[in-house]
Amino acid sequence: MGRLIRRRLLLSVPLVLVVSILTFVLQSLTPGDAARTILGTDFDPAQYAMLRQKLGLDEPLWERYWNWLQQLFHGSLGDSLFSGQAVTEALNERLGVTLSLIVATVLLAGMTGIGLGVLSATRRNGLLARTVDVLSLVGEALPSFWVGLLLIAGFAVLWQIFPATGYIAPADSIGGWAWSLVLPVVTLSLGAVAVIAKQTRDSMMDILDREFVSALRARGIAESSIVFRHALRAAAIPVVTVLGLLFVHLLSGTVLVETVFGLPGLGGLAVQATTQHDMPMIQGAAVYFTLIVVVVNLLIDITYGWLNPKARTS
Repeated sequence: MGRLIRRRLLLSVPLVLVVSILTFVLQSLTPGDAARTILGTDFDPAQYAMLRQKLGLDEPLWERYWNWLQQLFHGSLGDSLFSGQAVTEALNERLGVTLSLIVATVLLAGMTGIGLGVLSATRRNGLLARTVDVLSLVGEALPSFWVGLLLIAGFAVLWQIFPATGYIAPADSIGGWAWSLVLPVVTLSLGAVAVIAKQTRDSMMDILDREFVSALRARGIAESSIVFRHALRAAAIPVVTVLGLLFVHLLSGTVLVETVFGLPGLGGLAVQATTQHDMPMIQGAAVYFTLIVVVVNLLIDITYGWLNPKARTS
């Protein structure tokens, strides 16, 4: 397992480099630049040329990337071209918001979806199994921003149970932090619950039909023990894959929900930096997203090893 962790960490270095190069090149191909955004529509050409020189935008593309890469090797992501704030500081301020939202969504969707999947697998052809099929279709079809607006209208405006917008840091109030995340987390979880439930049910049904389960039943082992101690662990591997993909998907999928609920997360910052052509902030966000994906994949591999000892030894 230690060798796996070291290999994953070593692979993250070229991955970050490739992502940063692609991000830098693609953003440079978009029309406009930071100097034009700062000056607005009406500007003096001489002033524009002076600002481009000040921001280093008049340098060749490869030289600008090399300068940024040197900063990265020295542990710095540079400063924002607009606010002057250190990119690392700006990203860290918003990282907790996005991670809180994503982790809470994965936990809620995972526990609820796995529970529904196990129940529907043990009650085949019943109402619950058909309900999971319907919910999986409906959940994938509903736009998250529309669900969020409906929840705000009902639970924030009509009944005034939860706040409509805003975020409270856990350092200020643990209860307020959890309360401010309820509606956004439920919004993101609805579609994910159905997908996880269907994956769990299909995987559990496959495991419960295998010979070793029949042998356990023949030995008189309780059905609950067979389901939760043996079948669920064997069926959990594809479910873990779905949970990992859900986490990665939410990194980009939270942008609309953060906007609807007024959450100051990484998604909104990345979108703002892109529209402003704030290259240091864009590059910093790309590095953060890449490292998060690396960590999530590493956790998935570790979970595989725990669920399947053969995978751990290989």
